[in-house]
Amino acid sequence: MAEASRIFQTTLMPSLSQSLSLRKPSSQTISLRRTTPAIIRCTISTSDSTAKPAAENPPSLPIPWGCDVDSLDNAAALEKWLTDSGLPPQKMDIQRVDVGERGLVATNNIRKGEKILFVPPSLVISANSEWSFSEAGEVLKRYDVPDWPLIATYLISEASLMKSSRWSNYISALPRQPYSLLYWTRAELDRYLEASQIRERAIERINNVTGTYNDLRERIFSKHPNLFPEEVFNMETFRWSFGILFSRLVRLPSLDGRVALVPWADMLNHSCDVETFLDYDKSTKGVVFTTDRPYQPGEQVFISYGRKSNGELLLSYGFVPRQGTNPRDSVELPLSLKRSDKCYQEKVEALKKHGLSASQCFPLQVTGWPLELMAYAYLVVSPPSMIGKFEEMAAAASNKSTGGKEIIIPELEEQAFQYILDSCESSISKYTKFLQASGSMDLDITSPKQLNRKAFLKQLAVDLCNSEQRILFRAQYVLQAAFGTWDRTGHNKTHCLTFGVTWDWDKDWYKMGQGGTKRLFLFSFDI
Repeated sequence: MAEASRIFQTTLMPSLSQSLSLRKPSSQTISLRRTTPAIIRCTISTSDSTAKPAAENPPSLPIPWGCDVDSLDNAAALEKWLTDSGLPPQKMDIQRVDVGERGLVATNNIRKGEKILFVPPSLVISANSEWSFSEAGEVLKRYDVPDWPLIATYLISEASLMKSSRWSNYISALPRQPYSLLYWTRAELDRYLEASQIRERAIERINNVTGTYNDLRERIFSKHPNLFPEEVFNMETFRWSFGILFSRLVRLPSLDGRVALVPWADMLNHSCDVETFLDYDKSTKGVVFTTDRPYQPGEQVFISYGRKSNGELLLSYGFVPRQGTNPRDSVELPLSLKRSDKCYQEKVEALKKHGLSASQCFPLQVTGWPLELMAYAYLVVSPPSMIGKFEEMAAAASNKSTGGKEIIIPELEEQAFQYILDSCESSISKYTKFLQASGSMDLDITSPKQLNRKAFLKQLAVDLCNSEQRILFRAQYVLQAAFGTWDRTGHNKTHCLTFGVTWDWDKDWYKMGQGGTKRLFLFSFDI
């Protein structure tokens, strides 16, 4: 769910042996936030008994709990358990849907601006949840295990107890194999995502999950085999639990970023057209969301999983919205210093001081790119005579420049634009090569089940590459249009209004895009 990727990086990986202090349960009120875009999922299973996990490729073992991703077999039992446990009467029901396979569908008229859901805190799974097998929970807390692996281990522990766990009806309704890049093999990542930077992030995420499990096994599980038997707590069950967390976890802003699973609420699917998210309502003491549109009986109700690109949605949730439907879509543009640069070492040192490296990726949107990208481009193309400005450029590229103002160096603008254009065209060629090859790609199948899986992964990759290449084409168009009216002095002599470019009369700048959380690069032209 929303914020999952960022929280994973900041809370999951700290050493588990640094502190032996016992965590005390929090008495604070839970406050939740969740956001999402429109979901396009295939109904065929992505499982493949011959496929191997991407990191170490061990044999894949079946998970003995959960259900098929589109199954409604356990939905009635889940609803009854939730109602018996304190969930008030709902205006929604779990049904099979066209967008998302399973979702919450309105059973009554729902008004715009109406609060619905009201999941009580007692039905929320967090790091403070009570363990059915309390000894295991106390051991993990003595080692001060971070929230992500703690909840992942908790979920496995409760799932292994089957009907003995109070969460058995919830776990039975969870997918046996979540849609997640955690289940893609390394060969599949290399083959289908070779053109996208999401491949590198997927590999990093898989390695993080594998490393976290190995750390838990070495430091804790191996020392307490009676509490954490390997037949239950193994790499396959951790792949499942982290797949569930990435796709269903919500952030708790009022608890300093604590995270939790919210049964029932996590059946809501994502729409790019929706802005509403989960939150905790103090007056009703329940997790709710406020609708931003009306719903009639029979209509699926949506929320937002966050302002995420198509690649980020694929990474955590396993789907890619239809091309052109996600206004927050972006592509990571890789930029690199050239080793042949006479000032290569000096530029690298300047970047290192501000947490950057000789190779960096920056988000590129249809409407433009962040100021940091332009600052990095200035640094790449700057000559030895500007060595005194390297530090300033590196600081601006890391968003740590004094005053937060953009750097404008007129004598380098043309070279910087050309460098960005060359980088765009280099990435475009990679996408073009993949998309051309995908038409005749040998799926290398030996069974109908494998054909379903390979075709499914290939279609996801093609959809992602088409959406990311589209953004690169837009940037290429804008830059080529700008260069088409650029004279030898570096001044633009004509009024060039390209896609997404508007004239700012107050500042005499061409500006790509309109606002957002981060101001986009401002084209400084002389008219």
